[in-house]
Amino acid sequence: MRLCVVFQVLVTVELVLGICDAFPSNEVYALNTFKEAIYEDPLLVLSNWNGLDSDPCGWAGVVCSMAQDHVIKINISGASLKGFLSPNLHLLSSLQELILHGNVLIGTIPKEIGLLKNLKALDLGANQLTGPIPSELGNLTNIMKINLQSNGLTGKLPAELGNLKYLEELRLDRNKLQGLVPANTGSDFTSGVRGMYASGASATGFCRTSQLKVADFSFNFLIGSIPKCLGYLPKSSFQGNCLQHKDPKQRSAALCGSTSPPTSHALTLSNKHQPVEEPRHQTSSKPTWLLALEVVTGVMVGSLFIVGLVTGLQRLKNKSSIIPWKKSGSEKDHMTIYVDTGMLKDVVRYSKQELEVACEDFSNIIGSSPDSIVYKGTMKGGPEIAVISLCVKEEHWTAYLELYFQKEVAELARINHENAGKLLGYCRESSPFTRMLVFEYASNGTLYEHLHYGEGCQLSWTRRMKIVIGIAKGLTYFHSELDPPFTISELNSNSVYLTEDFSPKLVDFESWKSIISRSEKNSGAISSEGAICVLPNTLESRHLDVQGNIYAFGVLLLEIISGRPPYCKDKGCLVDWAKEFLEMPEVLSYVVDPELKHFKQEDLKVICEVINLCIHPTTSRRTSMKDLCAILESNIDTSITAELKASSLAWAELALSS
Repeated sequence: MRLCVVFQVLVTVELVLGICDAFPSNEVYALNTFKEAIYEDPLLVLSNWNGLDSDPCGWAGVVCSMAQDHVIKINISGASLKGFLSPNLHLLSSLQELILHGNVLIGTIPKEIGLLKNLKALDLGANQLTGPIPSELGNLTNIMKINLQSNGLTGKLPAELGNLKYLEELRLDRNKLQGLVPANTGSDFTSGVRGMYASGASATGFCRTSQLKVADFSFNFLIGSIPKCLGYLPKSSFQGNCLQHKDPKQRSAALCGSTSPPTSHALTLSNKHQPVEEPRHQTSSKPTWLLALEVVTGVMVGSLFIVGLVTGLQRLKNKSSIIPWKKSGSEKDHMTIYVDTGMLKDVVRYSKQELEVACEDFSNIIGSSPDSIVYKGTMKGGPEIAVISLCVKEEHWTAYLELYFQKEVAELARINHENAGKLLGYCRESSPFTRMLVFEYASNGTLYEHLHYGEGCQLSWTRRMKIVIGIAKGLTYFHSELDPPFTISELNSNSVYLTEDFSPKLVDFESWKSIISRSEKNSGAISSEGAICVLPNTLESRHLDVQGNIYAFGVLLLEIISGRPPYCKDKGCLVDWAKEFLEMPEVLSYVVDPELKHFKQEDLKVICEVINLCIHPTTSRRTSMKDLCAILESNIDTSITAELKASSLAWAELALSS
């Protein structure tokens, strides 16, 4: 009897211990690597994803099984997550739904997704994914819904998708897909690349998908004809392509002119080596002169083919192409990230040697941080430049970072406004490892230096008002005139550079901090003197969205008119200090910088009104930068007359005091 009791106790203890350790560690690891590949989380959706927690069932967007022993669903839609898809998601072996619709995911779709045998729904629509659709998705034997619409996917439609016998919904519209719509079994529809997870069976087309009810192939660059077996689909499912149909409406011939032919170059080469079977009745020998002519013609055609091939390859260097990026030396990340060379085709690429000469052997350092060094230089016969060199070790530079660098350069290159720092080009070299950005140089330093270390008399009230309006114009351009909108990752007085005539230039040097720190697995907080208290709840979310920039603009206005830093140990956050004055108009003057002997009360009232609109605790009630800029421009006079009036008052006071 006692033995039975002891045995039952041992079994109970074992069960309890088993339950405590029931959640697979590899699934927790997969979720953590997913978070690591996300470098911007403006809505803090992943804020409760604690890497030290062995049970992820309470994490936002994660749904576990009834037994709480496996992840069965990830649903994080419309969260503005910016980053990459981790290939380690395939470790979630019980995953049934992967829904990441409406984020800003970049890079390629990992072929390892094809290992998720229990997956029923895959929704990666409305992101910025590039590269081909992996043929390995044809191994998702239980999939019922695939949504990859509104991305930048390229290449051919994998015929392997026809293997998905339970597939009911397929949305591939609004991409850059080319080639034929695969219909039946045949070499014409065979995918050119078979991944390591693809089955050995012959490729099959969509005519095998008997359960397919909804499919959308519209607004791609597909050619050929609509397969008869898909004739039951609405005509709108095929519109906006390069198909041989007038109804539905297709793209113009001009847009379809660069569409690749239905047979790939690789397939053409492979067919050249296949023996051609002659008809049996043609057994007579050919004349010698005819054979000689054929040999000469063959040599000429072969030569022309080689010349054409070489020329084509040379032209491709100047066109957009998708190539795999691989890290030199030891390969730590086994993922293939496709680098779109066409993305940077209009951006000047400098050599390190050019920049080394311009910056006097990189001896003229004008700024530094743990993440970057800023050099000043002068291009030969050109402008003065500021060169930002990223401080990243090659072993920490992953394929993710390479694509992020490319995307960031393209993002900065589209900015063209008088109140924004202009990106002149970039430098990317592997030996020695170098990643640099080249901006136009603003000769008067940063606004922070003038407010807190310079001579206060240089920044008169009118000059400060001009700077305020210039910053507002720049932010209005970023938020309203660029599509998609652009935001400054850390908007503060350190990100405002001044030209010789004190015109402000907004420059985003800080956007690399989060991605670089993540690459070095540095979990410590990153801060700067200009942004410590802007979002006191978390430093991770600093100004990654439009509302964050508007709040930061309000803090920046306070800094400009008060001459106080956003944070100091003695008085804490500038916003907290100023609130009591902002709420009482009769004491507004106490906010003004003591260095300023003269200011306009009317301007101060307008500025404080705008500050209150910017720092409103409810983000939805904050006024847009376009409206804020209109308020400032229509109510503050920065004309020469206003400057002269302020100057005459100053001279009069000096005369009275002497």
